[in-house]
Amino acid sequence: MEFLNPLSDTNYPARSASYTGSAGVTSTWPAGAQAVMVWSDQACYVLVGEGVTATSASTPIPPFTPIPFKVPTNVSGQWRVSAIRVSTDGTIYCKPINSQ
Repeated sequence: MEFLNPLSDTNYPARSASYTGSAGVTSTWPAGAQAVMVWSDQACYVLVGEGVTATSASTPIPPFTPIPFKVPTNVSGQWRVSAIRVSTDGTIYCKPINSQ
């Protein structure tokens, strides 16, 4: 099993965002994280990257299941996580991480 390394709370704090039938987005983080751990209180579609907005074509995740998403390698500036509901409004929670 690979261990995950949460990044500094100063530069990479955990963030959350509410979403509805319209996508919600977190505040941004600086480039440098390898991945972000994402979980939600409802089923939702998720997208990670610079200036992204989730749609129903984005990656679906089940509720209450932390999922690591790779931060795209072409990210050179501020990036964020976006989510939109599958059927129920909710909140997404995110924490940038690195492997080991």
